[in-house]
Amino acid sequence: MPRILIADDHTIVRRGLIQILRDGLPSATIEEVEDGEGLLKKVFTGHWDLVITDLSMPGRNGLEALVQIKQQAPQLPVLVLSIHSADQYSVRALKAGASGYLTKDAAPNELVDAVQQLLLGKKYITAAVAEKLADTVQGNQPAVPHEALSDREFEVLLLIAKGLSISEIAERLSLSVTTISTYRARVIEKMKLKSNADLIIYAIENKLI
Repeated sequence: MPRILIADDHTIVRRGLIQILRDGLPSATIEEVEDGEGLLKKVFTGHWDLVITDLSMPGRNGLEALVQIKQQAPQLPVLVLSIHSADQYSVRALKAGASGYLTKDAAPNELVDAVQQLLLGKKYITAAVAEKLADTVQGNQPAVPHEALSDREFEVLLLIAKGLSISEIAERLSLSVTTISTYRARVIEKMKLKSNADLIIYAIENKLI
């Protein structure tokens, strides 16, 4: 009887994932949390066969939680399930220790297969993720400025590119406005840009949004 833990800050998403899993894996025990802090607390105080986590959650995001999970429980498989395309986050997630990466729009058709693969000790890599990994390994893609960003800086870049204000980003990530402003300043500096408008143009040209 596999024990599965789901982390996502949207109740409706968690309910949908649970229903998909119960239909495909009726013997599974499934629990849920709504943020990174809750995820880490559950992981470190219970026994789990698989974790499914979103990336963009308030406070400690999915990537930060993933790194800590792999430090404390390196054998625990983690499936990253994200709204972000493979181009945006898949390589970052896999480098951080994820056993698979799946976009939310693919979940209705692929989630059960992905979970079954991971429960067998295998990886789950979609064709899009495999292509992205191959390009990265073979050096087919030139180095681009956003790849020099930390995971949190990259997350802030994406949110700015989607038109969110500093205060809106701070509220979404449960961080202070000052902290978000610092991240924005680092993004601007590292990418040698000048304004939010430049960031938005960059994100569009590099298909980040």
